[in-house]
Amino acid sequence: MTKDNLEAPPGERIFYFDIDNCLYSPELGIDRQMRDGIYAFCGEIGMDSASIVKTCNSYYKDYGLTVRGLINHHDIDVVKFIEKVDGPLQIESIIKPDPTLRLMIQSIKTRRWAFTNAGIMHAKRVLKCLQVDDLFEGITFCDYTEPDFPCKPERRAYSKAMAESGVADVRLCYFADDSAQNVKAAREIGWTAVLVSKQTPSASTTNAGTTKDLHTTSIHDLPSVLPQLFA
Repeated sequence: MTKDNLEAPPGERIFYFDIDNCLYSPELGIDRQMRDGIYAFCGEIGMDSASIVKTCNSYYKDYGLTVRGLINHHDIDVVKFIEKVDGPLQIESIIKPDPTLRLMIQSIKTRRWAFTNAGIMHAKRVLKCLQVDDLFEGITFCDYTEPDFPCKPERRAYSKAMAESGVADVRLCYFADDSAQNVKAAREIGWTAVLVSKQTPSASTTNAGTTKDLHTTSIHDLPSVLPQLFA
């Protein structure tokens, strides 16, 4: 890539938005609720309580999502997992409409697509609570019932997003995510990617020499990071 991939080739550009902890603040604690739900589910299926945290962290690191490790090593009932972990999340009482977010997304001069590691019902719940669900052409999500389903930061997850949104040229692809690993993977395949995090990215998750390390502490500030998409 050259010039940080900021000039897209002829064609219609597309912006892929991560959802959880990206479109809303991680300080809302949805991820903590989900983590607690996963730990409780692990206890229900008979995992050793002393090793649940360590095992779940290992699965997350190895597979991108804890649930993939549980599927591979514990043959769990995925439908029951979704009911037990995602169902009780207090999304509607915690995530509120965000008019500033809505205006920002509306003003971007690209196609708009949601790209999440969550399941489809969870993704729809969050987007509806934020009142931005009508602003996206589609959602690339993880189908936990699909054997060996792809998820970020695997390359095939990004290929899936491109295929589902009908994009063939990586230079047309823009992306925002709160995970440094997901952003790094996107940059490595040629997407222009923005890390949305209050934490400063470490050297191990940057791509010096291949693309500009675009970073913002809030998704609301995206226009200041990529002004050419909002001009």
